[in-house]
Amino acid sequence: MGFDDIWHWLIVLVIVLLIFGTTKLRNAGSDIGAAVRNFKKAMHEDADAAKDAKAKTVEQLQADAPAAAGTEAKADAKPQDHAP
Repeated sequence: MGFDDIWHWLIVLVIVLLIFGTTKLRNAGSDIGAAVRNFKKAMHEDADAAKDAKAKTVEQLQADAPAAAGTEAKADAKPQDHAP
């Protein structure tokens, strides 16, 4: 009797059903399903929060960029020689 034999798996299934019963297995299945759904929901919310934070950062950088660029341009300006 090996792991690839169908009778092995049927016997294991019958023993599991006898030990746990169908109601406990049904409840365990729904609990596992709820846990997976909650995990996916949390991952989706984390991704949305990260996306929102990135968007806010980009907006702040874009709003601050013209003021910062103008001051840097004045500071980096070199006097030019003008011919009379």
